[in-house]
Amino acid sequence: MKRDVAGIILAGGQSRRMGGGDKSLLPLGAGCVLDLVLSRLGPQIETLALGANGDPARFSRFGLAVLADTVEGFAGPLAGILTGLEWAVASTPCKAVVTAAGDTPFLPLDLVDRLAAAAGRSPGSIAVASSAGRLHPTFALWPTDCRDALRHFLVDEDSRRVLAFIERHGHVEVEFPIQQSTGLDPFFNINVPDDLAEARRLLQSMTS
Repeated sequence: MKRDVAGIILAGGQSRRMGGGDKSLLPLGAGCVLDLVLSRLGPQIETLALGANGDPARFSRFGLAVLADTVEGFAGPLAGILTGLEWAVASTPCKAVVTAAGDTPFLPLDLVDRLAAAAGRSPGSIAVASSAGRLHPTFALWPTDCRDALRHFLVDEDSRRVLAFIERHGHVEVEFPIQQSTGLDPFFNINVPDDLAEARRLLQSMTS
């Protein structure tokens, strides 16, 4: 378990392609999508919060701080990342924050260790997860000292593309393997109803 890295699960999307609501609270397995995310990320990290707007009471059973965006207007994942960085600086001794999407129930069990190791070899860089040659910019380890540049990028430049900021700041890519037996991409995420059905099928195959 990493004690020098804080974590934030980005659960604040508007889920338009799922018809609205919280994708992370959709039923999956014995609980919901977020239960699975927490079961995989939680053991990797000591300090963890949720990034989500709206009434925090809907997440009360998880026992985590719920952080509303510090930038108004539903500015997307970058706003949640910025909020996580500012929270970490104000509330923890951690010098880096790992982010994970709240709709990705099969995320890697070694996500934090591998991102932190890569960041250690490239000080000051953002370590970004990838699979099958594709970057997953919401799965990254961010040095807290990039927060002022990120706020400027998001607020003053009004730019919301996560990857654009990562490329500007400088990054190192960390490739995670596709599961050979099932073909499962560990960053498979739930965007539409068919994805939820596929997640249920995959979960059943893992537990049967």
